[in-house]
Amino acid sequence: MNPSHPVARRGSALAANLGLSERLFASSADKAMAKAIDDGIERVEAGLIREVTFADTVADASTRYLLQAGGKRVRPMLTLLTAQLGAGITDDVVTAAEAIEITHLGSLYHDDVMDESERRRGVPSAQTVWGNSVAILTGDLLFARASQLMATLGERAIRMQAGTFERLVLGQLHETVGPVEGDDPIEHYIQVLADKTGSLIAAAAQSGLIFSGADPAYEAPVVEFGEKIGIAFQLIDDVIDLSPQPETTGKVPGTDLRAGVVTLPVLRLQQLAKTDPASADLLLRIERDVMSLADAGDPHDTNTLASRIVPSNETVDAIVAELREHEATTATHDEARRWASEAVAALDPLPDGTVKKALTRFAESVVDRAS
Repeated sequence: MNPSHPVARRGSALAANLGLSERLFASSADKAMAKAIDDGIERVEAGLIREVTFADTVADASTRYLLQAGGKRVRPMLTLLTAQLGAGITDDVVTAAEAIEITHLGSLYHDDVMDESERRRGVPSAQTVWGNSVAILTGDLLFARASQLMATLGERAIRMQAGTFERLVLGQLHETVGPVEGDDPIEHYIQVLADKTGSLIAAAAQSGLIFSGADPAYEAPVVEFGEKIGIAFQLIDDVIDLSPQPETTGKVPGTDLRAGVVTLPVLRLQQLAKTDPASADLLLRIERDVMSLADAGDPHDTNTLASRIVPSNETVDAIVAELREHEATTATHDEARRWASEAVAALDPLPDGTVKKALTRFAESVVDRAS
């Protein structure tokens, strides 16, 4: 893999990665900032290659695997962007950006094992290549490397990394266990998203401020922005999971459903099923013919086939398409827009200028994306 960022040679990497229009950077000062961030993301990209390189042959191959598969580098881009509210892209800012992206990378290995995902970033997921044990240990290696990087930045960085990592793990734990008696399923789900996705995006934005020496008064707004935009980001992922365009998303349509993962469209459908017979029928077919596939065992095993009829791919695809067009999925998209709007409102205390404009446009692009 070429260590330079793949979009840096064709216009602004800032514009490409945050879904922004080049026209946003109209003034010379804006263009200078955009170039500084583009240069910074190339430094981060080169640093990522360096930091996930191991002397051990197996570790070197597995840790570089998903990094080489691509990724938008949204988190380090946000770190470099918020750093513009302070002294800009210092060496410490670059180190923090690398650590946060490596933490994100490690979480992907673990997520794919737990969700039994077959693909990630358009390639076979790591556990389908090396097996679950190697994939889990690779994630652990990446978490360790991220912690080493943060340790070079001092106690505050260590505490932030530890707190964020704790939330990532708790989010995954609560997703795995599910809501307990008395919990509202949707509130429980949103909190899982805040912990699993929002916390790391918030840490990325906060790191840019801390390690550029920006005004501490800006920290609370960008943390709130990051957490809420993280929730919006994941809710759009719930919608994208149902997309009929795997060549764009890099995933089989309905990957989460087929793995038995309950997402917001299903939770909304459960609500509607209480009073709407058509929704109740769709929910029944999703649970019986799609989500049950996660526990069906080997479809070629004669014992499995004897105990139940495994639905055809065409049947499953049709059910996924029906949910995609259902009002439960429309409501999920609307919910994502609401969280994105609240994220933008949180930016009010920030000074007007390119950073605020870029963050605002990024929030808008999150809910308009297709992959």
